[in-house]
Amino acid sequence: MDHVISGVAKFQKEVYPGKKAKFQKLANGQNPEVLFITCSDSRIDPNLVTQTDPGELFICRNAGNIVPPHSNQTGGMTASIEFAVAALGVSHIVVCGHTDCGAMKGAINPAGLDSLPHVKEWLGHCRVATEVVKERCGHSELSIDDLEAVTKENVVQQIQHLRTHPAVAAKLATGQVKLHGWVYNIGSGDVLYYNTESGEFDVMDESTAEAQLARAE
Repeated sequence: MDHVISGVAKFQKEVYPGKKAKFQKLANGQNPEVLFITCSDSRIDPNLVTQTDPGELFICRNAGNIVPPHSNQTGGMTASIEFAVAALGVSHIVVCGHTDCGAMKGAINPAGLDSLPHVKEWLGHCRVATEVVKERCGHSELSIDDLEAVTKENVVQQIQHLRTHPAVAAKLATGQVKLHGWVYNIGSGDVLYYNTESGEFDVMDESTAEAQLARAE
């Protein structure tokens, strides 16, 4: 914890002065372009990966980068999505999964989560992904060998869940919001994006940026 506290002091003395004008502007409001939904995993830093500054991403994090389908039961994700889209007016929503995801390992083996009942229930929102992978691969049960496939399919299915949220559906209908599915490779630094034309995940780089935006949903 010492390095965390000393980091605050370093921020105040060395970082804040150089960006004082930006922070003072942000003190009066925010206008992010992107709602970034990703996992709570400590190895992911959305601003580092995207090289964005404070105020550019509205970030929502939870175990498994999950978007529960819309219901009349209010939850933190439901409220945050509604606020980002309807109040802040974000124009892009990214769902970003990652390699070696503990939540996806739990989704593959839910029986191993009996001692974590809340985690087990939460990961029920990934069941569509696991069932799709089982059907596609012809497996009756999944194993760690299916982790990559489940991770990718989970991103695709959480995007489908996003479509059930009224604020998102309304903006999609008028072309004011685009949806993006990403998978971040922790070891290589690569980011894959979901290509809606091919149904596959392709490597993102500067040469594919225009194509990725064109193929966003």
